[in-house]
Amino acid sequence: MPLIIVALAVVLLLIFIMKLNINTFISLIIVSFLVALALGMPLDKIVESIEGGMGGTLGSIALIFGFGAILGKLVADAGGAQRIAITLINRFGEKFIQWAVVIASFIIGIALFFEVGLVLLIPIIYQIARQLKISILYLGIPMAAALSVTHGFLPPHPGPTVIAQQFDANIGMVLIYGLIIAIPSVIIAGPLFTLLAKKLVPGAFEKTGSIASLGEVKAFKIEETPGFGISVFTSLFPVILMAIATIINLLQDIWDISGNLFFDIIQLIGEPTTALLISIILAIYTMGIARKIPMKDIAKSTEESIRAIGMMLLIIGGGGVFKQVLIDGGVGDAVANLFSNSSMSPLLLAWIIAAILRIALGSATVSALTTVGLVIPLIEGTDVNLALMVLATGAGSLIASHVNDAGFWMFKEYFGLTMKETFSTWTLLESIISVVGLGFVLLLSLFV
Repeated sequence: MPLIIVALAVVLLLIFIMKLNINTFISLIIVSFLVALALGMPLDKIVESIEGGMGGTLGSIALIFGFGAILGKLVADAGGAQRIAITLINRFGEKFIQWAVVIASFIIGIALFFEVGLVLLIPIIYQIARQLKISILYLGIPMAAALSVTHGFLPPHPGPTVIAQQFDANIGMVLIYGLIIAIPSVIIAGPLFTLLAKKLVPGAFEKTGSIASLGEVKAFKIEETPGFGISVFTSLFPVILMAIATIINLLQDIWDISGNLFFDIIQLIGEPTTALLISIILAIYTMGIARKIPMKDIAKSTEESIRAIGMMLLIIGGGGVFKQVLIDGGVGDAVANLFSNSSMSPLLLAWIIAAILRIALGSATVSALTTVGLVIPLIEGTDVNLALMVLATGAGSLIASHVNDAGFWMFKEYFGLTMKETFSTWTLLESIISVVGLGFVLLLSLFV
C-alpha cells in the first residue's frame, strides 16, 4: 500500500504542476501533506517531518548553491567565463567541444560534489553554447552525465565511500573498478544519449544558450576579458582546495594520524562551503578589484546571482520535503518486506532494492545506505566481490530520478525545461547510467 500511495502522489503532483499550473513549490508542499496523511503519520509529526525535510535539504546545499552562484556570476560578469569558453572552442573546435566538456566535467566531478560541480560549470557551458549558437542541452547532458557517474561510482564521494565502509570493501578496489565502469557509462549516457534526447524532445534543444537561473549575462570583446589562466584558476579554485584536502585526508588515514591541528585546518578548508567562500574572496580580487571594477558593481553581481536562484532553492527544498515525508512514513520498510526471503544474485538483488528505494524515496544516498542494511545479512557466507557490491548498490541508487529528488528540480530549473523535457532528459539519463552501470558490474563479476 505505501508504494501505491507514492505512485498516486507522483501522479497528483504532475497534475498540479502540468495541468493546473500551480506553482511547483506549493504543489510539492501540498502533496507532501496529503502523502503524510495517507501514510498514516501521526498528526503532530507531519509538520515536524516537513520542516525537517526542508531544513535537511537546504541545510546541506543552500550555502553551496548560494556561494556557487555568486562565484559563477563574478567570473561571468568579469568576462572570465567567456574567455574560458572561447579558449576551449579555439583549442578543441566546435566538432569536439562536447568531448572537452565531458573530460572537464569528469575531472571536476571526481573532486567535487554533484551540486558544486553543477553550479561551477553552468556559466562556462552557457558561454560556450552562446558563442557557438548551439543548444545548452547539447553540452548540459554530457556535463550532468559525468558529474552524476562520478558522484555515484567513485570514492571519495560520500555515497560510494560510506557504502564501501558498510560492506567492509577495499576502497582502492572500489575506485579501480569504479573507473573501469564510469568511463564507458559517461560516454553512453553523455554524448551518445544526447543524440537520442534530440529526437525525443527536439523543442528543448532549440533553447540556444539561455539559462534564466544565471540572470542577465554580459557579452564582452575578447580583449576586455581577463586572461585564460586567471579565469580558470579562479573558477576551479574550489576544486583545487577540495582536491588537496582529499589527498591530505587519504594520507592521514594511511599514516593513521588523528587530532593533528594541521590536518584539521586542511579538512576545514576542503569543506565545500569553506572552499567556495574562500574562492569568492579570491574572485572579488581577481575578477573585480584587480580589474578596477568598482565594489558597488561587484556587490550588484552578488545580489543578482542570489535573486536568480531564490525560487529554485525553494523548489529543491520542496523536493526534500516530499522525500522526507516518504522516509518518515515508512516507505522504506515496505520495500524491505518485498525482499525479505529472496535468493537471487546478491549483485542483482542490491541493484533492484536500491533502485526501488530510489524511485520511492528520491534520495540516492538514503536508498544506497538502506540497501546496505537490507543486503548485508543476505550475503553472509557468500563469495560475492564486495567492491562490486558497492558499485551495484551505487548504480541502483541512481535510477529514474524524478519529482521526489532534488537533482530533478536542479536540472529542470537550471536549464529552464518543462516537466516532460526533464523526464525525457534528466530522468532517462540517470536511468541509463544505472542500467549501464549494472551491466558493467555483472560483466566485471565474470572476471574478478
